[in-house]
Amino acid sequence: MPAYVIVETDIHDPEQYELYKQAAPAAVAAGGGRFVVRGGELAVLEGDWQPKRLVLLEFPDLEAAKRFYESPEYQAAKRLREGAAGFHMVAVEGVVE
Repeated sequence: MPAYVIVETDIHDPEQYELYKQAAPAAVAAGGGRFVVRGGELAVLEGDWQPKRLVLLEFPDLEAAKRFYESPEYQAAKRLREGAAGFHMVAVEGVVE
């Protein structure tokens, strides 16, 4: 069953965040994931949620998503964004059609 990592980002230091943006794709790919959404225009359809930037990653399953997050590759990339952006991140199982 596929799983998705949903990330809400609030970038405070675009220059430093760029280092993370360059390193993260290799960590995602190494974890068996792919980008589905990476920023872009968004429209709030309901509620009071005002995200600045959203990212959606797809993984083969929830365990793969967790392994990606805990991997040395991602943890190294994550250190590059410390102080540059605020993050909220969750992993959720998808549906099988």
